[in-house]
Amino acid sequence: MRNNNNTPVAIVTGAGQGIGFEIARRLGEAGTRVVLNDLDERLAADAAKAINVSGGTCMAVPGDVSDLVFIEELVAAAVSAYGRVDSLVANAGITLFGSFLDYKADDLRKVLQLNLFGSFMLAQQAARQMVKQGGGGRILFMSSVTGHQAHRGLAAYGMTKAALEMLAKSLVIELSPHQITVNTVAPGATLTERTLEDPAYVSVWSEITPLGRPATCADIAEAVLYFLSPGAKHVTGQFLVVDGGWTSVSPNPPEN
Repeated sequence: MRNNNNTPVAIVTGAGQGIGFEIARRLGEAGTRVVLNDLDERLAADAAKAINVSGGTCMAVPGDVSDLVFIEELVAAAVSAYGRVDSLVANAGITLFGSFLDYKADDLRKVLQLNLFGSFMLAQQAARQMVKQGGGGRILFMSSVTGHQAHRGLAAYGMTKAALEMLAKSLVIELSPHQITVNTVAPGATLTERTLEDPAYVSVWSEITPLGRPATCADIAEAVLYFLSPGAKHVTGQFLVVDGGWTSVSPNPPEN
C-alpha cells in the first residue's frame, strides 16, 4: 500500500475519540493521509473507519506511545504505508489527579512516561524522518491551561504540560534549519466523551469560563490545524491557549 505521492501525511496520537479524533477527522477531510493512533485497539479501528467512510484516507495503528519500541514502529508504519511523514500531533496524554502530599510514585511515573518521554521520543522519531525525506514538517504538542495556571490536584500533570511548551521552544534551535516548525496548543476545559461523564461539567465550566461555555473539540482542532497549515510556515516555538478566557481569571471548580 506504499504511496510516494506528494499528498501530506500526518500522525495523530490519542485519536480514538475526543480532541484527537476531531483533529484526525478534520485532517482527513482536508485531504491529508492520516495515521491514527490510540491505545485502545477498538477505538482506533472505529475512528479510522469513520474517517475512511467519510471520504478521507486513514490507517489505524493502535499501541502505547509511551513505549519507545512502539513509537519506532508507529513512524515506520506511516512511512511503509504512505512513504513519508509531514506532520505529527502528539496528542496522547494521561491525567491522574491527586494531592501533592499524597501523590503516588507509580502515578507520577505513568504521567511522566507518556506525557513527557512519549512526546519527546515520538517527536524525535518523526523529526528524523522529516529530516531524511527533506521538505520540512510540522510538530505539534498538546499542552494544557494547567501548564499556565495552577489547578487543584494536577501538579504532576501541569508540570508535564508546561515542560512540553519549553520543549517546543528548545527544538526551534535544532529543527528550524530543516524547516520543521514546533508549536503547542493548550486547551482549557473541553467537551469530550471523558469530561461529559461528569454531569456537572458543562454547568461548572460554563459558569467559570469568561466566554460562558467550555470548548468543543472543534474549537481545539481549529487551532491545531492553523499550526499545521501553510499559513503558519513562519510560526515556531509558540503556544496558543484555547480556553474561553479561563487563564485570565483562573477560578478552580468547586471541590466535590
